[in-house]
Amino acid sequence: MSELARPKIEIYDTTLRDGTQREGISLSCDDKLRIAQRLDSLGIDLIEGGWPGSNPKDAEFFERARALEWKHALIVAFGATRRADITPEEDGNLNALLQADTHVCTVVGKTWTLHVSEILRTTLDENLRMIEESMAYLHEHGRRVIYDAEHFFDGYQSDAQYALETLNAAVRGGADTVVLCDTNGGAMPWQLESIVEKVESALRGKAALGIHTHDDGGCAVANTLAAVRVGAVHVQGTINGYGERCGNANLCSILPDLELKMGLKSLPEGKLSQLADVSRFVAEVANLAPDEHMAYVGRSAFAHKGGIHVAAMRRNSHSYQHIKPELVGNEMRVVVSELSGRGNLLSKAEEIGMNLNSRKDISAVLNQIKELEARGFSFEAAEASVAVMFKRLEPDYVPPFRLMDYAVIVEHREGRGMVAEATVKLDVRGEILHTAGEGNGPVNALDAAMRKALTPVYEEIETFELADYKVRILNGEKGTAATTRVLVDTRSDKMRWGTVGASTNIIEASWDALVDSLEYGLAFANLQDSSAVLVS
Repeated sequence: MSELARPKIEIYDTTLRDGTQREGISLSCDDKLRIAQRLDSLGIDLIEGGWPGSNPKDAEFFERARALEWKHALIVAFGATRRADITPEEDGNLNALLQADTHVCTVVGKTWTLHVSEILRTTLDENLRMIEESMAYLHEHGRRVIYDAEHFFDGYQSDAQYALETLNAAVRGGADTVVLCDTNGGAMPWQLESIVEKVESALRGKAALGIHTHDDGGCAVANTLAAVRVGAVHVQGTINGYGERCGNANLCSILPDLELKMGLKSLPEGKLSQLADVSRFVAEVANLAPDEHMAYVGRSAFAHKGGIHVAAMRRNSHSYQHIKPELVGNEMRVVVSELSGRGNLLSKAEEIGMNLNSRKDISAVLNQIKELEARGFSFEAAEASVAVMFKRLEPDYVPPFRLMDYAVIVEHREGRGMVAEATVKLDVRGEILHTAGEGNGPVNALDAAMRKALTPVYEEIETFELADYKVRILNGEKGTAATTRVLVDTRSDKMRWGTVGASTNIIEASWDALVDSLEYGLAFANLQDSSAVLVS
């Protein structure tokens, strides 16, 4: 079929079922409803809510979903064909699908003879009856039925005729879409494309063809696109590729590939620009760190670090970017590091609204960065430290405070256990402030003492919150004399920023990162567009 003649690709999200089979993901019913509503807003056509016959949480999801207004998506209930040697009316799983009261039901069935004989332990003919009768039972009750042909590609290569017979059984039962599943994730794109093309020819006019792939061979996205090339019009996948073992086909790559690379519609007009935000939202709800290097939606997807790359980008943004990042809701970033050139610093300064007109200033900062990175600093995730370097070059800039002395004592006290106490002496606008603070460790005590001294002068510090504190040992072979790198993430009600320190003394490294953090927050507190130094 010509791509010009192709209908819109129907998008089916299974994050809430297949995605939750990933190790480390456990979503509450509230979580699932929040994600479903966000997918609906994105313009996903079909959202698989779960398997109502398998657990109370999924049954609750469908009950609560019925009370919500869905602007675009249809909610789908998932289940399996009836068990062997019983009628559909006797099968609790099929009746649970009806009780879920969704317009669409997806039923998975066995396609591979190995699974029929060794897993189900039934006959090939009985399996065909199980498929057809299950489809018919749901169809007769007014449901649109989608058939997931499990292990289809393994099954086809083992016994092509029987694999096709299972699809025909589903169609006879009333399935309007049959989905070919690479359940073990081992198919190669050229193998899969050849098989899909043959199936599309055999089923043409009988049912729409869908594709569902797993990523065990690292080819889930490629396999999905290969299937679409030769006739699949229904695509299943998950946000961020979440799924069992190595994951499912990643919709965050598939959707822009379909729209921007293949010219096929998959989302309502204008919705693709929400994709990066949806990716981060689902990661946040799933309590997983976003994959910063994910294609299209990762924070590093359009980040440029090498000096010659950035120099080229400043002349023509198409030179090192395959699309405009705004199309998927992302943004171009310049990373500052020891690999940086003048262009990196000019671009970074422009991002934060500063001008570096002097070649001397640029060289000074560049040399300082290279020297510090050689000592263990890393500025890729600490762009606020770079911004502070820029700020300190301004001829009229007066630092909000200057360190004079600090001391830290850690001791064990009866009845209280380990206690840390820090004293700091700061020059604040010409006034010497000497304060002390306690904490559960030396860094916490230093932070408390510094805030205690500065907050009466700078009230906005009360809104600064230490969001993350990371320590990395750089040369562990030196034992306790190793260099330690400290990364501090701080957030306020307006923005979030990262700073860095490095030293053979962990307290000194932490102090440098804390000082940069507070100085950045005070110097840029009124910055409206802080995207240049936001950390995810």
